[in-house]
Amino acid sequence: MADKGTAGNPIRCRAAVAREPGKPLVIEEIIVAPPSPHEVRIKIICTSLCHSDLHIWQMPVLPHTFPRILGHEAVGIVESVGEFVEEVTDGDMVIPTFLSECKECADCKSEESNLCSKLPFKISPWMPRYDTSRFIDINGEVLYHMAHVSSFSEYTVVDVANICKIDPTVPPNRACLLSCGVSTGFGAAWKTANVKAGSTVAIFGLGSIGLAVAEGARLCGAARIIGVDINPKKFEVGKVFGLTDFISAEKSENSKPVSQVIKEMTNGGADYCFECVGLSSLVREAYASCRKGWGKIVVVGMDKPGAEITLDSLDFILEKKSLVGCMYGGLKIKTDIPILVKRYMDKELNLDDFVTHEIKLEDINKAFDLLIEGTCLRCVIWMDK
Repeated sequence: MADKGTAGNPIRCRAAVAREPGKPLVIEEIIVAPPSPHEVRIKIICTSLCHSDLHIWQMPVLPHTFPRILGHEAVGIVESVGEFVEEVTDGDMVIPTFLSECKECADCKSEESNLCSKLPFKISPWMPRYDTSRFIDINGEVLYHMAHVSSFSEYTVVDVANICKIDPTVPPNRACLLSCGVSTGFGAAWKTANVKAGSTVAIFGLGSIGLAVAEGARLCGAARIIGVDINPKKFEVGKVFGLTDFISAEKSENSKPVSQVIKEMTNGGADYCFECVGLSSLVREAYASCRKGWGKIVVVGMDKPGAEITLDSLDFILEKKSLVGCMYGGLKIKTDIPILVKRYMDKELNLDDFVTHEIKLEDINKAFDLLIEGTCLRCVIWMDK
């Protein structure tokens, strides 16, 4: 429950602050303002590091980028709520997400979309409704937000449209994975592609999101799940999540294109192909690997701004394939996250094997090193351990 001494008042706490692009985060004391109307202040239990945090941390070009509090995969306890917040109260366990669900706009009311039009996602340094920050350092300098969450802080403020109340018995070091990466990959197979039982699936890129696609395809009943990556060690890791085959993306002088190998393996192409790296050139390879007539290509990875996908227009018509983009796996946060939590608690959904490292907040820069080195899937960061 909320401490009556903190509700409605600023809270002083620790946070890992990104002061400069690409430089180690600094553990320092900050001040977190009370929630404004439609907002919730959350005590973060644990958070995990996603590649999106890494990209934003390395990117010096966005306006008002630094100093910034990164982090957008997390789980926590509601400390206090602002005016007009009714769906959660202090003491509730919640997952914050970068994507909103206002439950009022046409998109949120539709089963066809998970892209809220009232509070659309944008790479903004502010709270979504007010274009202001809830963070300052002890000298009064504004600290900017990241992806509407900013979970590398012991306390954060999130819009109520960006949180989902969950079962409080779920382990927090597993629940936090559902904030972004695992949900994105799993949802890409489950919701966006709607993978059919007995089908064949090809996944380009076997990081956490690609492996989550494999897990989703496995639970959808796919008969064959082919992983494509430059690192052959990923096959052993991927078997845990349902991979049945592996193709090395490393090209040699006499090697066949990956698309040709997949077509030969599957007698014409995979039913579903997922691009999980974020390279427009890889989207073309995934497109070429997919079966004509009913093949579906799902673009999950995000390339740099301005990158274009080019396809032969005549082939696109004659081959009758579907190419679709995917944001947060197509999941609606307030209805679908509780389903994933239940499937984990029922021992259907594998979250345990995504967690390869667990550390304390003061060691957060080690998590960045591990992700850059490619030696971890997800590193969970505990706030008070």
